[in-house]
Amino acid sequence: MSGDSITGSFKRVEWSYNTNIYEINLRQYTREGTFNAFLKELPRLKAMGVQTLWIMPINPIAKEKMKGTMGSYYACSDYTAVNPEFGTLDDFKNFVKEAHKSGFKVILDWVANHTGWDHIWTKTNPGFYKKNANGSFMAASGMDDIIELDYDNPALVQAMIEAMKFWITTSDIDGFRCDLASWVELHFWQKARPELEKIKPLFWLGEFDAIENPDYMEVFDAAYAWKWMHATEDFYKHNRNVQVLRDLLLQYEHTNPPGTTGLYFTSNHDENSWNGTEFEKYGDMALALSVLSFTWNGIPLIYSGQEMPNHKRLMFFDKDVIEWNGKYELADFFTTLLKLHSEHPALAAGSPMVQTNILSVSTNADVLVYQRTYGKNNVLVLLNLSPYPSTVQPEINIATPMKELFTGELKSFIKDKTISLPQWGYKVYVN
Repeated sequence: MSGDSITGSFKRVEWSYNTNIYEINLRQYTREGTFNAFLKELPRLKAMGVQTLWIMPINPIAKEKMKGTMGSYYACSDYTAVNPEFGTLDDFKNFVKEAHKSGFKVILDWVANHTGWDHIWTKTNPGFYKKNANGSFMAASGMDDIIELDYDNPALVQAMIEAMKFWITTSDIDGFRCDLASWVELHFWQKARPELEKIKPLFWLGEFDAIENPDYMEVFDAAYAWKWMHATEDFYKHNRNVQVLRDLLLQYEHTNPPGTTGLYFTSNHDENSWNGTEFEKYGDMALALSVLSFTWNGIPLIYSGQEMPNHKRLMFFDKDVIEWNGKYELADFFTTLLKLHSEHPALAAGSPMVQTNILSVSTNADVLVYQRTYGKNNVLVLLNLSPYPSTVQPEINIATPMKELFTGELKSFIKDKTISLPQWGYKVYVN
């Protein structure tokens, strides 16, 4: 369900309201690190309930000023070619075809802000790039292996749009995850989206925070909840004040225009490699935050290996395969949440037909309680964000009994509003 919401002047694809996203770090996923090797994972991810596959950039990597032994995914040398490390264009086309056969959507990571130093455009179209005072290519802020493109050049704008079209027409992808989207001038995205959607409707995920760049929500369907991610890490490690988190969640609700939403996660490729795994960052709170990612008003993201779970920081510029052990200890946990998010109408992300309310609790300030409602359908979530057991009585008025998602316990809140939670515990009630 969607409510036919509009993102700015754009209509969201219907499937995106109850979708989830699984980020594929192809290099580190298998020993081979190829599209073909990943195909064997599709049945497992399908059974787990994954719906949208986000594949990190698949373009060849620039050699000049390359980092590490294999370079950064995000230092492209040709926008319309495939990194031979991963396979061929035909392999990628087959990957998308097989994913579609299994019912997945596929979104491609698109790095529009910059390229590597020896991208083909540096030879054929040097005017596409920003220059420094010496007339040389300009390195991107804080990253010396990439150089910035100049979106004041109309020829670049059109060339980038044509490059994006290539992947839709050749491979039938379903959307883009746009790297550093707010570093690219808004006018580019305003021109690109309608041009590309003449081919097919697409899903647009932007790597920026809506609170910091609200104007970009005119074009994008979803944006990263970066401030939430930083605030929750600070909360766990330094300053446990649940009211700060409540206020931030409400700020997102007030910032995102109707029809748009946030992306919520406890890990992704940047966080895992540079800042630590979800367990390094959040410790015993990690699973409670995952529950929020799947039940708050947003789209949930799972990063490669979280279902195991992976406790290793993966190297970014070198081969460093996820140490799969075949156990997938969190698969049932994620399957339960994925199924709920995809099927329950009250969890449609960004739908104006769904109400999201943070509820008052009469006893413990360390418990975050919220309710999502679509008609008579409700999801009630309680998160104990403290290292102590807690008992609360939320201000709730739901007449029908509700079932706890993980235990199957039936509870009537008309008879008894009291709920007990273990330390860092969570309960999700549905009707």
